[in-house]
Amino acid sequence: MKFLHTMIRVKDIEKSLDFYTKVLDMELTEKQRLEDCWLYFLSDKEKTCQIELTYNDETPKEGYNIGNAFGHFAFEVESLKTFTEKINKLGYEYLYEPFDLNGKGSMIAFVKDPDGYEIELIEKVVW
Repeated sequence: MKFLHTMIRVKDIEKSLDFYTKVLDMELTEKQRLEDCWLYFLSDKEKTCQIELTYNDETPKEGYNIGNAFGHFAFEVESLKTFTEKINKLGYEYLYEPFDLNGKGSMIAFVKDPDGYEIELIEKVVW
């Protein structure tokens, strides 16, 4: 068995595509029309992770309730310093600024996508 993707519903597909392609460097690999929605599949550069953004024809004006069970998506970045410069240029801010997770140099930070889904960014220590 192979894990294929995670699906999230989005309120504004243009803002979401901008975030996932420009901020997280994901690539739009497929767009598919169903009876009542559009599906947008995005993959990371290594093709190891895929997110499906679902844009329903009848999207609630206030967006979707994320609920209290969802935690976050996690992405590895080479440099949080470089990532910080990038999001600043694109007009995004951290939910939680970069901090040392374990006292050994592994840095993490969090941002939110346009719908409020949390994204963890991890800069791993190279030994």
